[in-house]
Order: sequence, then structure tokens, then C-alpha cells
Amino acid sequence: MGEAGATLFTDGRYRTQATSEVAAARVAIVRKAPALAAAEWMASGKGRERGKKTLGFEAESTSAAMRDRIAEAVSSKLRLRAAPPLVERARMVKDADEIRSIRRAVEMGANLFSTALKTIRPGVREVEVAAAMEYQARRRGAEGMSFSTIIASGTRSAVIHGRASEATIAPRGFVVCDFGVILAGYCSDRTRTVHVGTVVRESRRMYQAVLEAQQAAIAAVRPGVGVAEIDAAARKILRKSKLARYFTHSTGHGLGLEIHEAPRVAAGQTQELEPGMVITIEPGAYIPGEQGVRIEDVVVVCSSGCEVLTPTDKELIIVD
Repeated sequence: MGEAGATLFTDGRYRTQATSEVAAARVAIVRKAPALAAAEWMASGKGRERGKKTLGFEAESTSAAMRDRIAEAVSSKLRLRAAPPLVERARMVKDADEIRSIRRAVEMGANLFSTALKTIRPGVREVEVAAAMEYQARRRGAEGMSFSTIIASGTRSAVIHGRASEATIAPRGFVVCDFGVILAGYCSDRTRTVHVGTVVRESRRMYQAVLEAQQAAIAAVRPGVGVAEIDAAARKILRKSKLARYFTHSTGHGLGLEIHEAPRVAAGQTQELEPGMVITIEPGAYIPGEQGVRIEDVVVVCSSGCEVLTPTDKELIIVD
């Protein structure tokens, strides 16, 4: 952004897309890395206001190698400084149109669970379940999946990010299904855990504890509440069931154009919830080598509480 307006730097691969989609900036097609070309343009004085000597960069998404190349390019002409996450902060609160888009993505993603239930059977490979879900997502108009679909069966249910593998569905035990779609640019995220075969008392108790932890965290969501309090509400329930030490990730995260956005719903975070924030609530418990459970919904913060966007109930489903 300079005195004469904004300029978008990109390379020849995106010439057609950039010229058709970008309306508020000049498009510059360059042969080198766009970030480096933009830095050199700024250093030349063409893209900055008079007297400005500082060039900001997004530290979260800039590699160390690119940072060094930019620093060399601007050398004595500009100071390089990590910019605060201004865009990320602004994106935490969604407007009505964004919430509608996320709602549609969530509803489409939720409908894939019925496909999972039809496919999950002992002996079926986890990748076959994921493939069936992803095929349906594409048929229904999804642009893609929000992330690699997680189907984790038996002892693999204790693997928090157990992406679908060649392993077969165990004859008895939990199956964690974590999935989401991208629709009109917006992501969804949902986790349901089902059980194959006879459920022993300890497994049922574990599932119920995670469900109650999730319900407690959702009940705590309202404007002005700190995200750390939401996290604490879930952990308090799991602590009573002596499962807190098996809950080893944050309770949730924001989502929207990206699957993981601010705020992070975790201990030690200071962000307070505001109306329009869209977050996941996804406590879990994972006993290594044995079993794991996670239950996740997407919620939007409202003026006096929250609305759960994810449809369907969460009682334990048993697959014979």
C-alpha cells in the first residue's frame, strides 16, 4: 500500500485469476518470489509514504530464509520489523455473511457423518471410510476438505491427529472421526467418536466424561468470558473423572477462511469472547495404547451466550 494505492504482487501462474478477482489494487506480475519483489519495490521508494523507513512482515507466515532474503534486499534503506497480527485480530469477529457461510459449511460437513456410519465396519480400512466421506463432500459441492480427514480406530483412537491410514477398523473399540469441508472459502470442523462392538463400562464412562466436559465448556461460552475460562470448564469435568491428564491439547480454536484462526481456546490465553466470534469446542481424552475420545462442535458467540452450529445429537453411537 503506497500513496498511489495498493499493489498486489504475484507470479505468472496467477495472472488470469488475479486480474479477474482483484478489484482494489494494481496487479504486478513478477518473475521472482512475490514477497521479495514487493520488498524491493518498497525499498526503491515507489511503494511507501515519504519519510517511512520501516517495512513490516508477517512473522507467523514468513520463513527464516525469506526473512533473510528480504533483509538483504532492503539492507540500509529500510528497517525490517515483525508486524502485529492486525488482520488476524480483525478476522476473529465474523459478520453476518461470514457466519452464514460457515453455517453452510458446517451443515455440509455434518452430513458426511452419515456416510461414515454406513462405511465403518470391522475390517474396513480407515482410508476407505475417509475416501467415502471425501467423495460425498465433492459431490455435494465442497471445494475440498478443511484438513486431512482423521479416522482413527481401536488403539489408534488415542492418536490425537490420527489421519486415516491403511489400518483396518478394529472389531471392538472407539473410532474417532474428525473432518471438515471448505465451502465458498469457509471451513468447517467436526469430531464424533463412535464405538464398534460391545462397550465395556470403562469406555462408556470415558465417553460420558468427555461429553459432559464439552457440554460444560459450551455452557460457559458468552461475551466477556475469557477463553481460558472455557478451557478450564472442560478440564474441571475431566479432572473429576481422573481423565484430565489425558486431555493434552487446547479446548478449541477459531475458524473461518482458515481451519485454525484466533482465538486459541486454551489455558494462559487472555482473549475475551465477543459476539460474532466462531470457535470450536473439542475436549478429548487419550490413553496411549488403549483408547481415545473426542467430541467437537462449532459455536458462534451471541449477545447473551452462544449458538451451536453443528447439528445432530452426541449420544454414543454403537456400530455392530
